[in-house]
Amino acid sequence: MPFFPFKYFSENPLGKDYVVGDLHGMFSLLESQLEKLNFNPETDRVFSVGDLIDRGPESFRVIEFLDKPWFFSIKGNHEMMLLESQHKKTTYRSWVENNGGDWWQDIDIDTQFEIRDRIKELPIAIEIATNIGKIGIVHADIPVGVSWQKLVHDIHVDNEIIDYLMWSRNRYKYIQLTGETERVEGIDLVVMGHTPIPKPMKISNLYYIDTGASYIKEQDLGHLTLLQIHPELKVFEYPESLD
Repeated sequence: MPFFPFKYFSENPLGKDYVVGDLHGMFSLLESQLEKLNFNPETDRVFSVGDLIDRGPESFRVIEFLDKPWFFSIKGNHEMMLLESQHKKTTYRSWVENNGGDWWQDIDIDTQFEIRDRIKELPIAIEIATNIGKIGIVHADIPVGVSWQKLVHDIHVDNEIIDYLMWSRNRYKYIQLTGETERVEGIDLVVMGHTPIPKPMKISNLYYIDTGASYIKEQDLGHLTLLQIHPELKVFEYPESLD
């Protein structure tokens, strides 16, 4: 199938929509949380901020979830590493040895081809119409001063902006220094992952929801966040944070 860097979803007329933070192979944790939320696969949908794979114990299940009719994802930087490692030996070594990609060595060649082909199809950005407005999803960051409409245009023609969306933490670092950031014009809310943080964080019209699901040994991390975006905005963590 051809690769389209942007995908639009119309409003869900029957059920609820959720965005899940970086899964990193913690698919059983997602299943547990969806069961707790009485998730209905016939009417509800889950959107992912990317980084479905690496670090956690169940990366091999990625195809299982990409095949589910209610599950939709963008690429994260870990999906990009998987794709680039096919042709770059240095990327492969870095991915497998330092970034949680060692599970790939246990996958048979046919399954590797299948996973790679499916991940190639994943978009870079998603927009969803909801009851609370237009919701955008990117993996890591959006440059300050770039509107949502310009972003959607540029990801079709500019590889540098794709790298920025995958890897940058510039805006988050600025938030840590100043406690503020400019809103992204042309969209009501943008949901992002990539940077593990102890609690989901909303600032301006950005929502960071990577709470380090695979970092189960880290005191402040090890939680999977789902952000309900339709028909209303709610945040859920599993296991629940201990305040």
